[in-house]
Formats: sequence, structure tokens, C-alpha cells
Amino acid sequence: MIEENAKDNVAKDVVRIILEKEWNKEVEKKLVGMRIVLTDNFVIRVLKELRSYPVKALRFFQWVDRREGYQHNTVTYNALMRVLGRDDSIKEFWSAVDEMKNAGYEMDIDTYIKISRQFQKIKLMEDAVRLYEFMMDGPFKPSVQDCYILLRSISASDNPDLDLVSRVVDRYKATGNSLSKSVYDGMHRSFTSAGKFDEAEKIVKAMRDAGYEPDNITYSQLVFGLCKSRRLEEACKVLDEMEAGGCIPDIKTWTILIQGHFAANQVDKGLLCLVKMTEKDTNPDADLLDVLVKGFLSQRKMDGAYTFVVEMVNKLRLVPWQATYKLLIEKLLQVRKLEEATDLLRLMKKHNYPPFPEPFDQYISKFGTVEDAVNFFKELSVKEYPSSVAYLRMLDSFLREGRDSEARDLLFKCPHHVRKDHKISKLFGSAKTGDKTA
Repeated sequence: MIEENAKDNVAKDVVRIILEKEWNKEVEKKLVGMRIVLTDNFVIRVLKELRSYPVKALRFFQWVDRREGYQHNTVTYNALMRVLGRDDSIKEFWSAVDEMKNAGYEMDIDTYIKISRQFQKIKLMEDAVRLYEFMMDGPFKPSVQDCYILLRSISASDNPDLDLVSRVVDRYKATGNSLSKSVYDGMHRSFTSAGKFDEAEKIVKAMRDAGYEPDNITYSQLVFGLCKSRRLEEACKVLDEMEAGGCIPDIKTWTILIQGHFAANQVDKGLLCLVKMTEKDTNPDADLLDVLVKGFLSQRKMDGAYTFVVEMVNKLRLVPWQATYKLLIEKLLQVRKLEEATDLLRLMKKHNYPPFPEPFDQYISKFGTVEDAVNFFKELSVKEYPSSVAYLRMLDSFLREGRDSEARDLLFKCPHHVRKDHKISKLFGSAKTGDKTA
């Protein structure tokens, strides 16, 4: 442990020197003067500490390579790849990849997965595909799942690049793989999202010829694409075609259809789809409920959203997402519906979600009464009293609104242990304030 801690301290000193100024001869001189014992683990430690400064990490890597008695290997090259695989060092990344390849080293699959996910996350899809092609030409080939995830990421853009889809699939097939159902779905998803429905139908035909029948995933992707293209009537007909072919639409397919109507500002027709869905004995889930609430809110129908949530909870025993509760509570308080927002807070507590006091603190301190605050405290906790922090937030909020008199009235109504709390006493100017009020 002592030895490891010492190495860790040396690594931190190296990082500190590198970050002090731009890389130059003086920095190198200081590093030489430290007489560092270079090992793979030490180099990796420094690179990891410099992950937010990819170009400086590269300069350190290059400096190490020039030192006598040490040579980079697969492990250190892969560590460098993980640092450079980001948008502000993409040129350096590809240059290092070429250098690694020329040196006879390979990128390992864990490094590939991490970098590929990062590229997909920051929308560097061209680079993600190029990296996939690079790996498929090497000994550590990505899995079918990696191929599908990449195709899915391409299709998620507003205007999917179909050339990238072709490159991924072509490279996948070139290594002797036959197309799986998930790969067909990945291709189909991109074409439907791009509005290329004739080409998408050809993919479905090829999929059938390969022995894979369309399922809810396939049809849901078609519904999504049609809704995105505002071809809503055709999207509705897809569900009829599904049933005629023996494939019963599931909750996900219905959700995509209803969400498509809401996105096209056709809330009433979306609600008719909901009625049709329930008539077929399919009940909403938390995902669809979130879509419906956002649809109501987009039409400024706060009461409708509130009533629907309460009915779904009471009649179907549905448990909404925490995010759905939070969004609706915030919107209700914006139109001064404290009672309804408090009802939802009560339901959140029933569903074992953590308390959500922030919007209530802001609303009550600005528009509410001391009695509103007292009632809110009763709803906030399953115990007799909420924590002192809850009282502190509300009292502080009243004072920030300039409602000092109401803050002191509220303090008087607080439990004795709250009035004696040091932080709350300090909030009112001194510890004596709390005693006098008590």
C-alpha cells in the first residue's frame, strides 16, 4: 500500500507539471528531473488523470515513447485510445489508431465498445462506422449486438444517413456473417425513419425470405416512420394489418402511434386511438401515461392531465414514473393549483418515491399562506414530522420573498426541536430568536 500510494503521488505530481502550462522543453526537463520509473501501470495512471486534456495526454504518451528503457504496448495504446476518443481530439485519435496498427498492436474489444458508445452518444456517427469497419478487419470483431446498436444509433438521427447503414451491413456480411433478425430490424428502422418506405418494404421481404416474420418491433418501426412523416392514417392502418396477419399490437406499438398523433398536434385523434386500444383489452403503462400527460400539457389541459393520472392510479393501480409526477406537479403549481399538486405529492409518497419539495417551497413562499406551509409539511413525510432541512428550506424561501412576518408565524407553528435547530436559529439572526419565538 505504501508503495502504491507513493506511485500515485508521483503520478499526480507528473499531471500537475503537465497541466501548469503548454507542453514545451521546460515541461519535459522537469519530467526528466523527476527520474520517473516508467511502467505500464504508471503510464495508464497518468493518462487516466489527463482524460479531460486529451492533447496533453498524447504529448505525455509521445514523450514516454522517446524515453530509453520503455516501449509502449497494447495496454498503453488502448489506454491512450480511451482518452483520445472524443470530439475535440478526433484527428489525434485516428492518427494514434494508425500508429498503433503500424506498431503491430490491436484495439481490444472493451476499448472499442467504450469508444463506440462515446462516438454514438456525441453523434460522431461517421467515426463510429469507421471504427466499426476498422474492428471488423481485425482479430477482435464486434458482436451482432454491437452491429444492431450502431444501426439503431444511426436511425435515431432526424435524417438517418443511409450510406452509413449500407457500410455497416456490407462490412458485417463481408466477414461471412448472415443477417440476423436484429440486423434486419436495424436496417428497417433506418429506412422507415428516413421516410424511405419502398426500400423498407424490400427489407421486410428479404427478411421474410430469410425465414424471419415481421413482429411488433418491425411494425412499430413502420408506425414510427409513418407518424414522423405525418402519414397518420396509414400508421393507423398498419395496426389493422398487424391484427389481420395474426400479430397483435402490443403497448409499445400503441404508444408510438398515440405519441405520433400528439407530435402532429392531433391530440383528439390520439385519444381516440387510446380508446380503441383499451377496447382491445390493452391498458396503459407508465410509458404511455407519460406520453399522454405531455400531450395534455402541450394543449395546456392541466386539469385533464391531472384527472387522467389520478384515474389511472386509482382504477388501474398504475404506478406513474417519478418524472411524470414531477413534471405535472410543476405545471399545476405554475397555474396555482396547489390542492391538485398536493394530491399528486400524496400519490408519490404512496408509491414510495422520494419527496419533491422544491416547487412547493417556491410556490407557497410566494403565493401561499402559513397554513398552506403547515399542511404541506404534513404531506411531505410518512413520519410525524419531516426533517429539519424541510423546515429550513421553506422558512428560508419565505425570508427570500421578503415575507418575514409570515416566516416568523410559521416558525412559531414548527415543532419545538425545529425551533431549537441551530441552522434555523441562525437563519433568523441569532439563537435567541428561536428561543423567544418558542
